[in-house]
Amino acid sequence: MAISYSSFGFSNQISFSPNKPKHDCWSRCRSKTHFTIVFNQTINNLPENLNLKFQESVKVRHGEVVEKVKRALMMSSAEECLSMVDSIQRLGIEHHFEDEIAATLENKYLQTHRRSNEYDHRQKLSRVALQFRLLRQQGYYAHTDVFDEYRNTKGELKHTLLYEDIDELIALFEASQLRIPGEYFLDEAEDFSRQYLCSIASRFHDHPQAKSIQHTLRFPIHRTLPRFIPQTLQLLGNAPWTTSLQQLSQIDTQLVNSLHLKEILQVSKWWKDLGLAKELKFVRDEPMKWYMWPMACLSGPRFSQERVDLTKPLSLIYIVDDIFDCYGGSIHELTLFTHAVERWDLAAMKELPNCMKVCFKTLYEVTNEFALKTYVKHGLNPISTLVKSWVKLFNAFLEEAKWFASGNLPSAEEYLKIGRVSTGVHVILVHAFFSMGQGLTNHNVTLMNEFPTIISTLSTILRLCDDLEGDKESNKDDTSDGSYIKCYIKDHSGISIEETRKHISNRISEEWKRLNQELLAPENQLPSSFVRMCFNGARMVPLMYSYDGDSPSKLEEHVKSLLYNGANLQPTPPQDQEQNQDHATVVA
Repeated sequence: MAISYSSFGFSNQISFSPNKPKHDCWSRCRSKTHFTIVFNQTINNLPENLNLKFQESVKVRHGEVVEKVKRALMMSSAEECLSMVDSIQRLGIEHHFEDEIAATLENKYLQTHRRSNEYDHRQKLSRVALQFRLLRQQGYYAHTDVFDEYRNTKGELKHTLLYEDIDELIALFEASQLRIPGEYFLDEAEDFSRQYLCSIASRFHDHPQAKSIQHTLRFPIHRTLPRFIPQTLQLLGNAPWTTSLQQLSQIDTQLVNSLHLKEILQVSKWWKDLGLAKELKFVRDEPMKWYMWPMACLSGPRFSQERVDLTKPLSLIYIVDDIFDCYGGSIHELTLFTHAVERWDLAAMKELPNCMKVCFKTLYEVTNEFALKTYVKHGLNPISTLVKSWVKLFNAFLEEAKWFASGNLPSAEEYLKIGRVSTGVHVILVHAFFSMGQGLTNHNVTLMNEFPTIISTLSTILRLCDDLEGDKESNKDDTSDGSYIKCYIKDHSGISIEETRKHISNRISEEWKRLNQELLAPENQLPSSFVRMCFNGARMVPLMYSYDGDSPSKLEEHVKSLLYNGANLQPTPPQDQEQNQDHATVVA
């Protein structure tokens, strides 16, 4: 069946060829990437003592610079505060300033709400767009009428925008990424700014802003995880806070890498002690790769233990996937396996093959342990909701196995309906919701028992993105290799692959609008930290899966860097003299 679900580490390339040799799947499951081999070699050579020599002094310096930036935020003008908030968020260090950022943007929202009919024509487009983007990212419904100055009498973009500064068009492009369904002006703004910026970048390679344009088009701020992308901050001349932000970014990166390294060691030990890779020879053995998802999606030092805990159910999704994919069990055996999970009773596994017994016993123990830990920490037992999420996933895997056995491609919509669930996203986010322990109301728990819109939308984005990129590597003439592209082509006779790919890209864009709408929905009672994790999940795919042959992804490069450098924390000396520079590149 060759399902390698890469949405949360898994891709859904379903092979509908019943005669495909089982050993082909085995070699795929047991193959190790160069990254995994490097990890295994490196992890064995790490120092046992990670209480690093300079850790305390670095933490002290870190606290001093955080306070310095907070004071700068309090003392700056309203407009400069917006620039500071933007820079802080681009560097991925906003968790140190949550209260200050919330207060700044609340004040700005109230100010603009009171003066909604008093538009300041002196404001540059870049400032209007920045304010719009920051407010929407914070969950405020900033109205598109702030762009009325740039529309003609028909509500369309004025052609005079062609004569705007490039920075203005970059800001408009970034703001358009926050659009929701029905905002046709922002659809036009996104298309207009993208085309114009692409034209500039392709025709004027020596243009001083060519690299900035290319970076913007490839990594829009709203769709990117900032810590894993080099950030070029356009700093405001000699503003005192620019140097402090650079210092803070460098120190924070050292501390975060050190913390992630400790978490990696915990995950590695847990997986080794579990022994599944030795007992089930055909399953994947990549705990480092699995950890990268919670590492990137759930940021901040306060969620350190949660990142480790979430890697455990995530790893079991891989194992279950490999049993459905690589073991070669009959539909009868896979049905019994699914029924055992539905019963959630160890007695139900006596008729299962040994590999399924081992897997179910581990799943049972890990899930119950997770539920007990949640109960102890937060006073709520989530076992019923956790089991329901696993049952959904097993039934999705079983349905795909039946498609494989029949040798027939489903319709595109049937494929996507099951494919949303088989990403495993719902399972992980349900675990994350309870592990984070915020917003544990009866309403939200009931919502987790279902398939809430924010999870469904995220799952759709991940499934379509993965199929769109993964299909580049597949055999275009092999219709037995199932993906949304192949199913859609089957449903629409005569349509080309190029037209199909364009349809999928447009659908992904529409799903992003729906996800943005969840950010702004007043009835959304889910905690902001959980919503942020959902968005980070959608931002993960282009970092994790570049599909550039053997070249490592941005995330793999980052993790290899922290493996080598995380145990070499160095003190950052104070810099009393402010740097006189117009802009600086800060790698977060």
